[in-house]
Amino acid sequence: MLTNLKIMLGLPVDETDIDEKLSLIIANTTARLKVLLGGIEPPDELDHIVLEVSIIRFNRIGSEGMAIHSVEGESLHFADNDFNAFADEIQAFLEKQKATTKGKLRFI
Repeated sequence: MLTNLKIMLGLPVDETDIDEKLSLIIANTTARLKVLLGGIEPPDELDHIVLEVSIIRFNRIGSEGMAIHSVEGESLHFADNDFNAFADEIQAFLEKQKATTKGKLRFI
């Protein structure tokens, strides 16, 4: 995941100066997704969400808590929840989990 994040951010893969910060971002993003999944460890099929939200979080460093930033006619609007764009995918995963965990109990 760390290598993929560095590639997506355009950072040299062999440079390790920023690895600690990127690893922390990945860990925090994974932990937050786990909360959104009701305590389920995020499976590999949701790695793209961790990667994309990690990119968002990296790009917001220094702008934490800001909703709008304007400089010389250029405006940046930050979402309240970085996971909003993935809400449908998260919900679909949770629904799939409910469907696969339903079972029958029979007393004989």
